[in-house]
Amino acid sequence: MKFLFVSHEALAVDLAWKVKREGHEVLFAVGAKSEKDIGDGILDKCDDWEAKAEWADVVVFDDVGRAGEAERLRKKGKAVVGPSPYSDRLELDRDFGQDELRAAGMNILPNWDFESFDAAAAFIREKPDRYVVKPNGKAQNEKVLSYVGQEEDGRDVIEMLEHFKRGWGSKIRSFQLQKHATGVEVAIGAYFNGKEFVGPACVNFEHKKMCNGNIGPSTGEMGTSMFWVNKGPLFEATLARMAPRLAAGGYHGYFDVNMIASGRGLVPLECTCRFGYPTINIQMEGVLSPWGEFLAAIAKGDPYALRTKRGFQIGVVLAVPPFPFVDADAFDKYSRDAVVMFKKPVGDGFHPCDMKLEDGDWRLAGSSGYAAVITGDGTTMEEARREAYNKVKAVMIPNMFYRTDIGERWREDGDRLQAWGFV
Repeated sequence: MKFLFVSHEALAVDLAWKVKREGHEVLFAVGAKSEKDIGDGILDKCDDWEAKAEWADVVVFDDVGRAGEAERLRKKGKAVVGPSPYSDRLELDRDFGQDELRAAGMNILPNWDFESFDAAAAFIREKPDRYVVKPNGKAQNEKVLSYVGQEEDGRDVIEMLEHFKRGWGSKIRSFQLQKHATGVEVAIGAYFNGKEFVGPACVNFEHKKMCNGNIGPSTGEMGTSMFWVNKGPLFEATLARMAPRLAAGGYHGYFDVNMIASGRGLVPLECTCRFGYPTINIQMEGVLSPWGEFLAAIAKGDPYALRTKRGFQIGVVLAVPPFPFVDADAFDKYSRDAVVMFKKPVGDGFHPCDMKLEDGDWRLAGSSGYAAVITGDGTTMEEARREAYNKVKAVMIPNMFYRTDIGERWREDGDRLQAWGFV
């Protein structure tokens, strides 16, 4: 088949490369000028993706915010993996997302929207508590702009709001304060074909902070651990309840609900209506079916018997400066065009992200410093950890950093989830 991947920041380069290696024709369109060289040497590129849409059998959008383009293609009869107006609003409008989760029968945390940092600080002074700050709209993609409060009276959140006001006032136009919940943070996601969820669901645990022990700035993710389940309590309590709404909204793609689990039940935090990163890279470690066939089925609304591995998979993000911050000068100074070297072959566990292949060498590309994801799997979480980190040790990138504790907290979190009857 012919696949056209449409990406603003080249997020799905690894998935596109996988589909190409399966024998399909693939074109990769990158919108952002700073990311244009990502995927050079491994993928055929095009600048004007709309001129190539008729050529493609399947068009894949790898991020939110492209609902209008995706819908226009669907109305022309094109098979599309990607957003709908409903799914874009579900992820980008936090109030709407929370309302939809509540309407589907889930309990949600109290939350309040603000367009003023001063008003939010005054609110916390009036109602001291532990809060989480989350930007609305596209700004939520800048994970460094999210903050999980640590103090029970909210003093640290007030200080963080002052920092945001000084440094990011023009970027954050609206944001949400959400009451903090204690428990195990866990997510469950599955692929939706416009009518129903297809195949097993993916239970995953994100590691969002830069350093071991969840210390340091938020990065989006520094790694994830996961396993696949055939429905079950988490699925029935979340994804199954959202299925009718996703069908009515015409969504085709990956859908994930992040939540806090405790002995009192489940509280959903937010929805993700797109591929997760590095979730999709790690899913390649656990999925046995051909990705090209699977994506085509999702786009066309066909059923599909997705085959996945038993056991566990983990992925470790390898990053370089300036990640997780945006600093073009720092990237040019420390990282641009740096050669990636291997002490020994890594095999299928190597997932290039912001890279290109030039004269037989992998080199860093783009501007963010999100270099690669290294994956491993095993019948136990510890086996998966051991395999992944053995592969990590084989990779050499100047100024590379990564977390060494991805998957460790399963020892405790797994026991708690089992005791509460969720897995």
